[in-house]
Amino acid sequence: MAVNDVFVVLAHGGWADGSSWARVITGLASHGIKAIAAPLPLTDLADDVAALNRTIERAPGPVVLAGHAYSGAVIGLARAERVKALVYVNSFAPDEGEKLTDLFFRAEPHPQAPKLAPDSDNLLWLPEDAFAEAFAPNASAHEHTVLAAVQRPLRFSCMTTPTTGGVLWRILPSWYLVAEQDRMIVADTQRFMAERMKAKIRSHAVDHAPIVTAPGLVIELIREAVQSISV
Repeated sequence: MAVNDVFVVLAHGGWADGSSWARVITGLASHGIKAIAAPLPLTDLADDVAALNRTIERAPGPVVLAGHAYSGAVIGLARAERVKALVYVNSFAPDEGEKLTDLFFRAEPHPQAPKLAPDSDNLLWLPEDAFAEAFAPNASAHEHTVLAAVQRPLRFSCMTTPTTGGVLWRILPSWYLVAEQDRMIVADTQRFMAERMKAKIRSHAVDHAPIVTAPGLVIELIREAVQSISV
């Protein structure tokens, strides 16, 4: 099986949309790797898994799933028939029965992490200044403006729903990028999850949004996963 037979399906995190993967998509394309971003509604964990599964169905061959931040929980629950490998980009990797809040509060949050509270619709929005202070501090001012303007809220219940039905990282090879400068999900929690899942770990001095601020490192990690199933 050749590299160009593998399809990469990308899942965005909270407060983002598929465009957050833009530089990764074009970078993968330059290496002959096809990628598509799943449009997650961020309304419910089950809704997001269903949206991811619909996107996987559009891929004609074997699939590598890559998830950023919140969507690590989503890719771990996808249908497994054609999914051959998982790539976690500083993302949550809950085990069976775990909630994301269990993992988030496992360690003391970063002092610059935003203090969030759900609105009347149970939605979490990032304050505009949080994109520069915590979400993507290594991004440019122009990028901060765009990220804040296109953000999609995350329903709080997505963080409090226990994972059920089995997790793919227990049966599939996994890769994990630890973001050492992450102010949203502390690096020690990332390492705990990556080591627990026995992932191939790559650790870099990047912020919470390396898919935007350090896409080359993300592309390299995904290519490694693609090449592993192409031999």
